[in-house]
Amino acid sequence: MMKRVWLANISLERVLGAAALLGTAYVLATFPLSTAVVLLGGVGFTLVVLVRPVWALYALPFLVPFPLREVRVGPATVGGLEALLALFIAAWLARGLARREIIVRAPPLSLPLALLLGSMLLSLVNAFSLSAAAKELVKWLEVAALYTIAWHELRRRDLLIIVLALLTAGALAAAQGIYQSVFRVGPPGFLFPLAGRLWLRAYGTFAQPNPYAGYLGLTLPLAYGLLLAGLGALPQRDDGVPLLVRSVVLGYAALTGALMVLALFFSLSRGAWIGAAAAVLVVSMLLSRRAFVGTLLAGVAGALFLALGGWAYVPLPIRERLTDFLPYVGLVDVRAIEVNDRTFAIVERLAHWYAAVGMFADFPWLGGGIGNYAARYPMYKLPPWDDPLGHAHNIYLNVAAETGLVGLSAYLLFWAAALWLAWRAVRQTTGLWRGMAIGALGAFVHLSAHNFFDNLYVHGMYVQVALLLAIVAVLVDNRGSGWHEQETVKQPSTH
Repeated sequence: MMKRVWLANISLERVLGAAALLGTAYVLATFPLSTAVVLLGGVGFTLVVLVRPVWALYALPFLVPFPLREVRVGPATVGGLEALLALFIAAWLARGLARREIIVRAPPLSLPLALLLGSMLLSLVNAFSLSAAAKELVKWLEVAALYTIAWHELRRRDLLIIVLALLTAGALAAAQGIYQSVFRVGPPGFLFPLAGRLWLRAYGTFAQPNPYAGYLGLTLPLAYGLLLAGLGALPQRDDGVPLLVRSVVLGYAALTGALMVLALFFSLSRGAWIGAAAAVLVVSMLLSRRAFVGTLLAGVAGALFLALGGWAYVPLPIRERLTDFLPYVGLVDVRAIEVNDRTFAIVERLAHWYAAVGMFADFPWLGGGIGNYAARYPMYKLPPWDDPLGHAHNIYLNVAAETGLVGLSAYLLFWAAALWLAWRAVRQTTGLWRGMAIGALGAFVHLSAHNFFDNLYVHGMYVQVALLLAIVAVLVDNRGSGWHEQETVKQPSTH
């Protein structure tokens, strides 16, 4: 009888606790300390996510600039970003199953996003490589899943945590790039002279300066928007954010923003500079009539200064980066341009644009297959540009080449709808939340402008794009607008 009573008093929590202690002791005794810490930390964080899936969204921003080691799984490679995203989706579904309430509603942008995914599926009829198509399709399905579930999961206070995580990750990536530039840590081909010494183009963990700068350009506008809110440039009424929180966010946005501006400069990425300038210009002009006029006057004054001799005071490497492509704007024969150290990057990009146009000409309606630009590139390449580089260095030409006029129309419709959603968020919010909405709008403007010269849906940046889309969708919904709001528990009726 005593044995039965003893067994009955053993709860599941005690069994799991004892198992956790034994497992911890085994790991610490068996593995090296550094490996044991990583394993236990990973297991602990997994348990946290299983209990509260939103914690995965807090961690995802850090895995964009700092990816963990990738492993090969069949034809695909899976890294920490993909693993955490899969864990988030699985935890959200498991919690819903446990509560017996998986209710999936259609978030804003559902229709244009469905049309975009449908155009990608239609392009499969011309796909040359189904494995390449599947890889690209999975990426966009991850965007759709992350955006949809994050929209269901997030409240306004969660948004502030995610934005601060994005700024922290951006600042850490910026600090890494500044270190690389100042101490010349990287390939000799990235060196450039400035102010009497050699510097190195910042590239972070992205292997190349352009995608690194593109990542900074997707993050920097958030700091700018929060700065505007913190400095009182936006209406403060009714945002419900405590003064102390607002002050801390203002200081943090100023610090992280300054680091990212400096790192963006050291990247020497023209596409990112143009995207960042477009983001600041558009955001500033949309703030108010006064801001519109002020931005316009500042632009005119800057142009007059440069035209009247101020251009001579701009350092030579910067002048060259800003002007050496101008002779090749318009209709030029790529094959007639002499290739040297100065023209290499420009001619290489033009050659890939030429290949994308040729692909689109052969498959004008449905394209050559989603994700198939690199697979079809050998049929359209110009000598000596044999390396497909993965994409056409222009997302609009790349989308047209892979999914045709149908896909390009769907892509443009989707981003027009996303910009409109962000503008609605700006108009419907105040204070800190409006600064957040403005930052997201600026990030979308940067993405749209920079993508004329590159493809920023690489290196996990598509995950950051999905998070920004979820942020503006939640702001438009005005869900959880109270700072001290808590989840209410439904009480049983007494009648």
